[in-house]
Amino acid sequence: MKDIQSIISQMTLEEKAALCTGASSWTTTPIERLGVPEFVMSDGPHGVRRVPDVHAVAMESLPATCFPTASCLASTWDVDLIHKMGQALAEECTALNVDILLGPGANMKRSPLGGRNFEYFSEDPFLAGELAANFINGVQSKGVGTSLKHFAANNQEFQRFSISAEIDERTLREIYLTAFEKAVKQAQPWTVMCSYNKVNGTFASEHHYLLTEILKEEWGFEGLVVSDWGAVRNRVAALKGGLDFEMPGPQARRVQEVVDAVRSGELDEAILNESVRRILRIVFKAQETPQTEKFDVDAHHELAGKIASEGMVLLKNNGILPLKGQQHIAVIGRSAENAHFQGGGSSHINPTKVAMPYKELQARAENAELTYAEGYPKDNSFNQGMIDQAVNLAQSADVAILYIALPTFKESEGYDRTDLDLTDQQVALIKAVAKVQKHTVVVLNNGAPVAMSAWIDDVDAVLESWMMGQAGGSAVADVLFGRVNPSGKLAETFPFKLSDTPSHLNWPG
Repeated sequence: MKDIQSIISQMTLEEKAALCTGASSWTTTPIERLGVPEFVMSDGPHGVRRVPDVHAVAMESLPATCFPTASCLASTWDVDLIHKMGQALAEECTALNVDILLGPGANMKRSPLGGRNFEYFSEDPFLAGELAANFINGVQSKGVGTSLKHFAANNQEFQRFSISAEIDERTLREIYLTAFEKAVKQAQPWTVMCSYNKVNGTFASEHHYLLTEILKEEWGFEGLVVSDWGAVRNRVAALKGGLDFEMPGPQARRVQEVVDAVRSGELDEAILNESVRRILRIVFKAQETPQTEKFDVDAHHELAGKIASEGMVLLKNNGILPLKGQQHIAVIGRSAENAHFQGGGSSHINPTKVAMPYKELQARAENAELTYAEGYPKDNSFNQGMIDQAVNLAQSADVAILYIALPTFKESEGYDRTDLDLTDQQVALIKAVAKVQKHTVVVLNNGAPVAMSAWIDDVDAVLESWMMGQAGGSAVADVLFGRVNPSGKLAETFPFKLSDTPSHLNWPG
C-alpha cells in the first residue's frame, strides 16, 4: 500500500477538493503527478451495468449476467449461494474494468408499495443484514469493492429527494439501521452510499450523527461514504457531516466551494484530509486487483438459474404440480414469450442471454402439445378479445399455465406503487381461464407482493417466481416439471389487502 499520508502532504488544496468529487459519472479524479489513478464504479446489485462511456449515465451497458433481484435472492435464505453470486459479480467486474459495484441494497421494506422493493432483501432486519454481509464478502473476496446502500431510511420513492423520515432512536436502531450495522461489522464494504432523503430533518448526505458518529465511529466503518447520484445539496455541509465523496462529476463549482471554505476557515482542512485519506485508501486498494479479459458467460447463466430456482416460492398447490402426463398444455400470458426478469431504473442490465419461458417449457414437455395466447397487452388497456382467445385455448387443454408479470408501469425505481393489484386485464384473465379450466397454474413475475384474494381460490397452483433474472425461464420450467423441488420461502409478508399493512395509515410519508 502506498504511503497515503505522504501523498496527502504533497497535494494542493485544489487537488484534495477535486478528489472528493467525481471526475465523470462513474470515476474518481486521478492525480497523475502523484501516481494516483482513478477508480471506476458501476451499478448494480444484481448485475454489472457498465456503460462504455464513463460520462454517460443512461446509455446501453455492456453485456453482463442479469441475476435475480433481491426479493428472489432473499427467498432462497441461502447465504452461501448469495456469496457465490457475489464472487461471480466480481469476476464480471474485473472483466468489465469495474472497481466498485454499487450494491447491495439493505433498506427495509416498510410497505409492499415501495417502488424499489425488488432491489431490497426483506422487511426483516436480521435476514437483510445476513444476506447483505454475504453478498459483500462474496464480491470483495475477489478484490472488487461494494457500496452498501441507501444509508439510511430510504424506504419509499415518493418525494425521495426531499422527504424527511421521522424516526425515534429505538425504531431507527432496531429496524432501519440493523441490516446496515450487521453488513458493516461482518463484511466491511469498501463504500457506503448515503440516501437522498432527510432523516429527522437533516439530509442523509449531511447527517453527522449517521455518517460520522454511528457509521464511522461507533461501527468502525473504514471505507469511504459516497453520495447517491445527485444527493448532495451543500458540499461543505456534507463534508462536515462525513460524506467523503460526491457523485456524479465533474462539478467545478462544488470543488471551488470546498477550496473557498477551507481558505475562509469555514471548513477545517483536517476534515478534508480525512476524506481524502479514505478515498486514497480505496483507490490504491482497487489497484491491487488485476483486470481479466472475460468471464464465463455460460457458468454465470447457470448460476443465475440455480439462484432463481432456489428462490421460487410455491404459494399454493392442489396436487397439479409437478406436471406429468398432460397431453395439451395451454400457455397463456405475455411474459411467457417476453420474459419479465428484472426491474426498471438504475439496476437495469443488458443480459448476456435470456431463457424464454415458453421455449424452456417446450424443451421439457417432450410428449405434450403446447399452445400459446398472449392474454394481456403490454400497456394498461383492457382487451376482451385477448381474454376470449385465452379462454378458447384453455378449455380444450389438460392444464393452463398463466404467466402473469406485474408491468414496469406499476413497479419500478422512481415511483411507488399505488396498490397491490395486478392489472384489471390480468385479474379478469385469470378468473376467466380458471372458470373453464379447473387445472390452472399461475406463475407470477413481480418484485414485491401482489393481492391474490380475487382469484387464488379459483386456481390449482400459484408459483411466485419474482423478477427471476435472465435464466429464470428455465428455472420456472424446471419447477413446473418437477426437476427442481421449489424450496423458497417468503422473506416478506403478503397481505390480503393494503389496509392490513402497518404503514397503511401514514403511507406515503
